[in-house]
Amino acid sequence: MNERSRNPDGTDRNARADGSGADAAAPENTVVRRATRSDLLDVYRIEKSSFSQPWPYSAFETFLEEPGFLVAVRGPAVVGYVVADVMPNHGRGIGHVKDIAVRPDARGAGLGRYLLERALVALTIDGATLVKLEVRVGNEPAISLYRDVGFERARRVPGYYADGEDAFVMVLDLDAWQA
Repeated sequence: MNERSRNPDGTDRNARADGSGADAAAPENTVVRRATRSDLLDVYRIEKSSFSQPWPYSAFETFLEEPGFLVAVRGPAVVGYVVADVMPNHGRGIGHVKDIAVRPDARGAGLGRYLLERALVALTIDGATLVKLEVRVGNEPAISLYRDVGFERARRVPGYYADGEDAFVMVLDLDAWQA
């Protein structure tokens, strides 16, 4: 599976450094919760409408039990999602934000940021102390959002994506983010 990280809405809403989200309230009429099997078709539709190289439906099924697979819901409709998990690493959990997208008609209201922050909280609770993600070097809105939240560029990976584009690996120390 080609792991990637993205923020399609590129908003400039400020997040609290402690991760509490007090300054980054949920966008109006939106609830963020764990993804369920009944959400997968909507998640897959958002994925296909957002990316030229979408994940297959089955990829989302594999992450259903992860605390960091969250959906944003307005009324009955899923309008965004984030997929993240934690891997143990010598006693220190490493979180990985793998995928994030917002339905095209719901972008620009801070939903991508809010989903990312909620995923970081879920990863912290699940034992992560560090979080990483990959982002296309040409995706300036996502890079800007990740920097605003506290991620720092760690390295560049040549040809990371199937179309040959490079990726930046960005990392966030969750202890510093919560301080």
